[in-house]
Amino acid sequence: MHRRSLLVATAALAAPRLAAAQNAPGRRILRFVPQADLALLDPIHSVAFVTRNHALMVFDTLYGWDAELRPRPQMAEGHTVENDGRMVTIRLRDGLRFHDGEPVRGRDAVASIKRWATRDAFGQALWAVTDELDAPDDRSLRFRLKKPFPLLPDALAKVGTHVCAIMPERFASLPSSQAIPELIGSGPFRYLAEERLAGSRNVYAKFEGYQPRQEPPSYLSGGKVVNFDRVEWQTIPDGATAGAALQRGEVDWIEMPTIDLVPQLRRVRGIKIDILDPHGSIGFFRPNSLHPPFDNPAIRRAVLRATNQADFMLAAAGEDRQFWRVPYGFFAPGSIMASDEGMEALSKPLDAPAAKRELEAAGHKGEKVTFLAATDFPVINAMSEVQGDLLRRIGINLDYVATDWGTVVRRVLNQDPPDKGGWNGTVSFTAGSAQVNPAANNLIRGHGRAALFGWPSSAPLEEMRNAWFDAPDDATRAEIGRRMQRQAFQDVPYVPLGQFFSPTALRADLDGMLKGIALFYGIKRS
Repeated sequence: MHRRSLLVATAALAAPRLAAAQNAPGRRILRFVPQADLALLDPIHSVAFVTRNHALMVFDTLYGWDAELRPRPQMAEGHTVENDGRMVTIRLRDGLRFHDGEPVRGRDAVASIKRWATRDAFGQALWAVTDELDAPDDRSLRFRLKKPFPLLPDALAKVGTHVCAIMPERFASLPSSQAIPELIGSGPFRYLAEERLAGSRNVYAKFEGYQPRQEPPSYLSGGKVVNFDRVEWQTIPDGATAGAALQRGEVDWIEMPTIDLVPQLRRVRGIKIDILDPHGSIGFFRPNSLHPPFDNPAIRRAVLRATNQADFMLAAAGEDRQFWRVPYGFFAPGSIMASDEGMEALSKPLDAPAAKRELEAAGHKGEKVTFLAATDFPVINAMSEVQGDLLRRIGINLDYVATDWGTVVRRVLNQDPPDKGGWNGTVSFTAGSAQVNPAANNLIRGHGRAALFGWPSSAPLEEMRNAWFDAPDDATRAEIGRRMQRQAFQDVPYVPLGQFFSPTALRADLDGMLKGIALFYGIKRS
């Protein structure tokens, strides 16, 4: 019997007895297995989604996207717009408190926004049109803008990295390059730093001073009601071990179970499978545009044209086509920005000899390519193996660095050449909801060393993105989307690998889980 099948069968025998133990009266602990290790804790210091999920427990935001991806007031009571759209004043809700008991003040929000805007692409767009941001009193903050910016609430509400987490001024005043020394937020959970075991465990306690909004919860907005006294994140890199722990009742929820275990977990009494994010995840290969060979757009184009997206999606999400979609361009299908422009580049089967000739014609000199692969992150590891095989087959001299996720998220921030600690390429994924428009899609930015890791430069992409902010209607935005995708196929800031929908696995007695990402309010044990 296959090892994973044996683990599933053995655990299934014990499931009824252990499920009863889970339902013992007064049990208010939720044990969760995150998609990867929580290596970095500062939400402005890391682009990892696992850090973003952690941040949304500890911190709150001024606005939050609802299930329709519309911004709703969260910490904000509301806002007023004056001076023909060039002055926006946000009023804070009464009674907001940080975990140390201090009130949340306007100046905390001001400092937090400034720190966030140095890193986030949407924040940078907002900051580019901001003349001044100040706090006229303890419950207010005020934007004075060069011109109207109707998407201001959307920017402050966004779900992708980086979220605009509101933290005390004394921490928010630190440079974004420096990690904050202490996690004190005003969110629904307190982070218990003293119980952290790096690489193994992170613990959160319900913040009794949190005052939920009165509206029903909807994604990142509404009433964030916490039904557990304690949430324990347990890092379990091996999928089979995590699956067995779920069935034995040692954990309650696996955010992203290994895809080949999902059919077996479906058959186990006391466990349910669900699709957490209806917008899916987008796999991507990110070349480092600062250093050879991928500083050459022609070489990046050769890699893109050699890419068969279905190979990556089979590795990430298995053979069941309900879990993945190809072809996939540079914007989310169904969004205004999506189009079929240039998609023929992703529809051809691999011709390795032709790809090698194209690389040589582009000037490829056989440079060693340092490729970072996170072996303890199953989905990324699977796609990395496909990417590594592809690069070797088309003649790339590959240095395949198999390492842990924590090392990858730290090293991809290094802009030095590979021989000095940098890198040439890596595979990861982003949220489908982050690709609905160019404000949310950080990967398509082309502003060089100020861009997201990979640091591509493309003046045309930047010009079109800026035009999108000023577009008067959806028809104009759609046309900009076509032109941006055409340009992206030329400049290749990244290679889209397809859209996949990750199942989540949890105990059947857990109800109230919100769709979107791993959120820990609303969920309860029945």
